[in-house]
Amino acid sequence: MKHMLPFAALAIIASPALAKTVVVAPGPDAQSRLQGALIEAAPGDVIEIGAGRFDLTDGLSLDVNKVTVRGAGPDRTVLSFKGQLGAGEGLLVTSDDVVLRGFAVEDSKGDGIKTKGADRIVYKNVRVEWTGGPKETNGAYGIYPVESSDVLIDSVVVKGASDAGIYVGQSKRIIVRNSRAEGNVAGIEIENSRNADVYGNTATHNTGGILVFDLPNLPVMGGGDIRVFKNMVVDNDTPNFAPKGNIVATVPTGTGVLVMANDNVHVFDNDLSGNGTANVMIIGYPKSFTDKRYDPLPRGIAVGGNRHGKAGFAPQLPGGTQLAAAFGGSLPPILWDGSGDKAGLAVTDKVVVLSLGLALAAPPETAKPAPADLSKGTTKPQPVKVVLPEAMEAAAR
Repeated sequence: MKHMLPFAALAIIASPALAKTVVVAPGPDAQSRLQGALIEAAPGDVIEIGAGRFDLTDGLSLDVNKVTVRGAGPDRTVLSFKGQLGAGEGLLVTSDDVVLRGFAVEDSKGDGIKTKGADRIVYKNVRVEWTGGPKETNGAYGIYPVESSDVLIDSVVVKGASDAGIYVGQSKRIIVRNSRAEGNVAGIEIENSRNADVYGNTATHNTGGILVFDLPNLPVMGGGDIRVFKNMVVDNDTPNFAPKGNIVATVPTGTGVLVMANDNVHVFDNDLSGNGTANVMIIGYPKSFTDKRYDPLPRGIAVGGNRHGKAGFAPQLPGGTQLAAAFGGSLPPILWDGSGDKAGLAVTDKVVVLSLGLALAAPPETAKPAPADLSKGTTKPQPVKVVLPEAMEAAAR
């Protein structure tokens, strides 16, 4: 029996019941101490980052499952990457069942916080910011989960991303709620993803507030079944500062909600105002493509029960100024490019819808603008509520 003792002891040491909390304080060697804690973490551990400013010169990474990384709050625990030497992320997570909460990432050279292939990921009360304001050289994405199942983004703040502040791509079962996206090119973007609820957020002073896209030539195709509701999408007026060639570089300044080439997207019960091009835009994919799997048309798009304020007063579209003049000084709050099947679009908001009368990917000079009645279209039933595992909800409380 005496030979059994080391094995019993090893089992106890490896037990999740002995998960530990590792505290990392600011100060000398913070880079190595913090990265060391992330490398040496075991499932169930908590990496507690103390209050203060951490001046870091390289990105951080975590690849251990079931780890919580928490700070003292997004205004008290600040991970600054202003001195970052490489061009990568601030923090990269590639493991499952991870909780990130209560800290800030500032001025990363690349994306702020990226999680790739990380299932059941929770972002709670996190801030990502580029403190110098909108610049093309800012990182592309603030909060950036991709290729994941079960994503919860709750009470985060992102400012200054040169692509999207809060971006979820090629994922499924997603909730983005109670968050603020300000001063980004795209505030919140759901791309090539399925089953998403985006609600209770504020998207303001971005180029575009909330974008729901489907793009060709990606590993995961066929986004849809998305609800965008109870959001404040107001005063999106920041000039587009995305790098040239980026798809969001085509988003007109003053866009509220933009749905492009997606399936079964319901936009309802939102407050939409102060968006100089349009409160809502429904469009097809505007470029040529070779991906035979790709459907470039909007289909099954329902817009209803929204509250519209001022819109269309500074349209950033070719010929927009002249077109606005023809409508008495401003465009209607909802624009449709004219692509797709009218019967599959249902707009029941009590406002005018302007169709640009464009064929798919046709040049803007071929537009034939005219009011369009989309109130009689039919779509699929509204997608069911996204329900995530209770452990994720508990971690976000």
